[in-house]
Amino acid sequence: MPRLSLIIATYNRSAWLLRALESVVTQTAPRDEWECIVVDNNSTDDTAARFAEFAASHASFQLRLVHESRQGLSHARNCGIEHSRGEYIAIIDDDECICPDFISAYTDLFDRHPEAGSAGGRIIARYPAGRPAWMSRWTEQAIANPIDLGDKIREFPAGRIPGGGNMALRRATIERCGLFDTSLGRSGASLTGGEESDLFARLARMGVKCLYVPRAVMYHIIPPEKLTDDYFDRLYRGVGATQRLRAEAERRVARAFTLEIFKWIATAAIAACYAATLKLSRAAYVVRMRRRISQGLFSKK
Repeated sequence: MPRLSLIIATYNRSAWLLRALESVVTQTAPRDEWECIVVDNNSTDDTAARFAEFAASHASFQLRLVHESRQGLSHARNCGIEHSRGEYIAIIDDDECICPDFISAYTDLFDRHPEAGSAGGRIIARYPAGRPAWMSRWTEQAIANPIDLGDKIREFPAGRIPGGGNMALRRATIERCGLFDTSLGRSGASLTGGEESDLFARLARMGVKCLYVPRAVMYHIIPPEKLTDDYFDRLYRGVGATQRLRAEAERRVARAFTLEIFKWIATAAIAACYAATLKLSRAAYVVRMRRRISQGLFSKK
């Protein structure tokens, strides 16, 4: 019986999935202590065939493919959890690569820290075509979600949660708090999200401790197609739309609207600082980001 189950949801990105799996099979943890479950969420490309070929050439690993017909990342992740067997569950995305100690870092963390019900690791962004000049720490958040809280295990600070592509939970934690909310999260080409924020908000209300694991390093690969103006606009409108969905569910829409006004003030100050140092493209994209978020937030669909 595996101790940890690693879950990867995928949709029409077979080449990306194979790159992720190449990093999975480099793990230093004993092969009989973990399994990897790939959830095919209605892919119409050659995902199933390429996975079967990869699994056959790595027969000593516990690699499985399951199918989820309900479209959406939350449905897919829930499906993976339901098919998993490990005491611990780690979740990554198909556009990532993990370091060789990734699985052992999480198993060691949960073994040595019984107070931890959930955890998250370091996320390092990788730009194969180069990091664009307009990218700043602000505009990078939704695109790559880099996380680095230092070199020591520590509790996640208030207001911070693990990245969706690098998080882990005890099975007992999931049994207490429930699965991902399927009304949230990406689905097909939609760029709305919020399922991770919802999950960790529920965990926080239950008093579940979440620890940062520096050894669990994930590399988030950002291709050129995620650096276009069209993707940028759709992504940040999706961020705003997600904020509205969660605000409506929690009956705090007026508060969300008011907070957005204050965020505009902060955005103006940040843009002014960039402009003062002649980083004009960064200034422009920070303002563009806030405009798209506001569009998503204030536009009721």
